Amino acid sequence: MAQKRQVDFNGKKVEGEVVEFEPVPESWTQYKLADGTTLKIKTSLLEVIRLVNEFHAQTGDPVYVFTAQQITSLNSPESLKKK
Repeated sequence: MAQKRQVDFNGKKVEGEVVEFEPVPESWTQYKLADGTTLKIKTSLLEVIRLVNEFHAQTGDPVYVFTAQQITSLNSPESLKKK
């Protein structure tokens, strides 16, 4: 049986079910900044909750609320680093 959880959605508390997941390996998204710095970003999913009852998108798909964190890494040129 799925674990139930109350979550905030559009300013109200609604019921949802925790959905288990398996991470699929994903590479970093990289950006080259104008100052020569390379910025790498990856999102790490922490929890997924599927809203129950009347909550569906216009497409008919279920609505999910999730918690995630961004992981970042940067590599700046030596000229920008504090000595």
